[in-house]
Amino acid sequence: MILERIFLHRYIGKKVTAQIREKYGVFASVVGVVCNVFLSVSKIILGALVGSVAIVADGFNNLSDASSAVVSLVGIKLSSKPADKEHPFGHGRYEYIAALVVAFLILEVAITCFKDGARRIFEGGELQFSWISVILLAASMLLKLWLSFFYRRIGKKVDSQVCMATSKDAMGDVFITGAALVSMIVFKLFDLDIDGWVGCGVSIMIFIAGIDVAKDTIEPLIGEAIPRELYNLITGKVESYEGVVGSHDLLVHSYGHNKRMASIHVEFNESLGMNKIHETVERIEEDILRELEICLVIHADPVNPNDEEAAVLRKDMTKLLKEFEPEATIHDFRIMRNEERTLLVFDVVVPYSVSDLAKRELALELENTIKKQNRKIDCRITVENSFISD
Repeated sequence: MILERIFLHRYIGKKVTAQIREKYGVFASVVGVVCNVFLSVSKIILGALVGSVAIVADGFNNLSDASSAVVSLVGIKLSSKPADKEHPFGHGRYEYIAALVVAFLILEVAITCFKDGARRIFEGGELQFSWISVILLAASMLLKLWLSFFYRRIGKKVDSQVCMATSKDAMGDVFITGAALVSMIVFKLFDLDIDGWVGCGVSIMIFIAGIDVAKDTIEPLIGEAIPRELYNLITGKVESYEGVVGSHDLLVHSYGHNKRMASIHVEFNESLGMNKIHETVERIEEDILRELEICLVIHADPVNPNDEEAAVLRKDMTKLLKEFEPEATIHDFRIMRNEERTLLVFDVVVPYSVSDLAKRELALELENTIKKQNRKIDCRITVENSFISD
């Protein structure tokens, strides 16, 4: 893009560091403020002159977009602060908080615009057609369309939650401004004033956009399931090392851009010995940090892949489990033996639709069924949910 080459030419083609990410974020915010302030002032003045609630509502929506850009700028600056004693994981989540503030600003504008539109419907008013209005609204749609692609490009380049949210908001503004334009054209062609109704419709669209932005922002703050692609990437890398039999219970926590902590249980062939297992664990953690920028902590589970009795028992347990819960799976299957008894230790993963009570009942039913088949076998079963998103 021309603006990017003019203002950020020193950073084009370079690896996205925290400093470069901050530069792009500030650049995007400044462009957003300038464009939205221009559109807001133009539309509010024009809407007042022609008596259009829809145009004024759209103008205030652009004003909220300018405020959002300022909030985004503050959020990006704060999120770029390095880790310190009080915040050892950095300040990356400030960006999520900034995006949440943006969502509330959008919702506030939506409510105000709906009130104005409803007042126009019930109290009436006088709408005046102007070709200048049509030209301004059409130009505004083109500018907002450009802004949407601009924010989307920057957001993808530097992995910015705020920029991606603002891109969605800008694309919604294209349709919102189009609605105001339609009300002007309908008034010109049919002498029908639908401005109040369009104003209400615009406010509803703004409200929906605000809810979407809030939803996208709250989810990483609450804690999201691991995307399937990231899960496959990490487990595929971990399981590629010599001596690794399998892995499970991968957890990933995000603290902002490229600030992720993870833990995973890795099954090692017990014949390697503790020293070799420890050496492999350290190598995996170092490689994951260097290649994926994820701080990974590994819990090692020694297993014997050549234990034929364990393989048969696991196959039987899996078949039995499917009779109780078809979607369930087994992992971390181990056998602990002494002269008198055999202890089966394994985890069962079930869908989130299975209640806590049903989990306890499932574990009890499995244990009782196994006991009936062989009274010398005891079980220690953990029933849990998956941390992977579908």
